Amino acid sequence: HTLLTFDPGDAEEVARCKAFNERLILRALAMDGTCTGEHGIGMGKMRFLDAEHGEAVGVMRAVKLALDPNNLMNPGKILRV
Repeated sequence: HTLLTFDPGDAEEVARCKAFNERLILRALAMDGTCTGEHGIGMGKMRFLDAEHGEAVGVMRAVKLALDPNNLMNPGKILRV
């Protein structure tokens, strides 16, 4: 796991850390790795779900909608429907 420490009050430093984190994730995916740890994708990496799992995400969304058509269970988390 990578833990980036930075000053949240320094906008330039925050931007550099976010850019580095994105490059790190994209590199891992390019090497057939994952953007996640053992605990799942998390809110911070949701935008990489499609890049990592491709067409399978559509199947996941279909299952979510079939089981939860009113989007009551954990709305807005992981699978945006």
